[in-house]
Amino acid sequence: MNFKTLFIIALMQFLAILVFAGEHLVYEGESGPGKGKHIVFLASHHEYKSEEVCPALARILAKNFGFKCTVLFGLNAKGEIQNGSSNIPGMEALETADLLFMGLRFQDWNDEQMGHFLKYMDSAKPIIGIRTSTHAFKLKDTKGKYAKFDWNHKSEDKWNKGFGAAVLGIGWQGHHGRNHRQATRIDIVEEKKSHPILKGVYKPWAYCGGYGAQTPADCNILAMAQPLNGMTYDSPVDEKLKPQSAAWTRSYEGKDGKKGRVFCTTYGSSNCIENDDYRRMLLNACFWAVGLEDKIVADSKIDFIGPFNPTFGKNRGRRAAGVKPLDMSGWDTPIVPLRETK
Repeated sequence: MNFKTLFIIALMQFLAILVFAGEHLVYEGESGPGKGKHIVFLASHHEYKSEEVCPALARILAKNFGFKCTVLFGLNAKGEIQNGSSNIPGMEALETADLLFMGLRFQDWNDEQMGHFLKYMDSAKPIIGIRTSTHAFKLKDTKGKYAKFDWNHKSEDKWNKGFGAAVLGIGWQGHHGRNHRQATRIDIVEEKKSHPILKGVYKPWAYCGGYGAQTPADCNILAMAQPLNGMTYDSPVDEKLKPQSAAWTRSYEGKDGKKGRVFCTTYGSSNCIENDDYRRMLLNACFWAVGLEDKIVADSKIDFIGPFNPTFGKNRGRRAAGVKPLDMSGWDTPIVPLRETK
């Protein structure tokens, strides 16, 4: 093989690396308890703006605590972030992941993507799922080899209601109150206050409305959700709606009976993580999931790194329209860059 051929091959490999790097974000801290741990975030759903949540949390975990955080987004053909897209380049990052953080809804992945995902699940490595991840998959082929993952899958085993039920604990159970008109108070379960995920967490609050969450007995419920009659922290309780599970831990089974840690919460929009206690709970959950619960500090620094511009309210006018992942690279770029909203 001559020099010219070797040069062309090397150039093509380099260009491939550049293209791949432009499709996702990597934040990596210099030091901290998370040094040596890799968290992969999958961000693509239609409404609650995980494309804002995931990079915001990833920056904090990387800059303040030393984790390596890779954020993968649903993209359109132009390489722009497209909410709900099932085109999520870079899933091979799961090969080296110590934790998978999911902010997904109604995904329909190809064989390559599912291959990386299934290999991760076989390893029984930890999984965190927020909000609509309980119904992460909606498949065109509901009779195919991945059918059991579909949110509406029907069976007599643990896969009834799909991935959410089998892995996170519940599938889609409907709204509990009026979404986007009723916020949610999250109450810590008294006897679970000493759980590591709740260290330094006192009065969480969620902007997004209530979800039905009747959890099975194998879920360790950490907090309950009480819908409010209004959209502010001090709105009165809706006495007609009983509390539902808001956050819990459990385990799922990988290949050969291996058990993996799971944390799930039915909240987690970009407005929810503006609440310090809710944001801290999610960050603590990442520590717990990778086995670093003894490193959780109640008053650790959890401020946003760089400007955080969450899209307020419903799914109209998302700020990420036209934004590419690299627009949020580094520590100081806005998450997400400001765009005209309607």
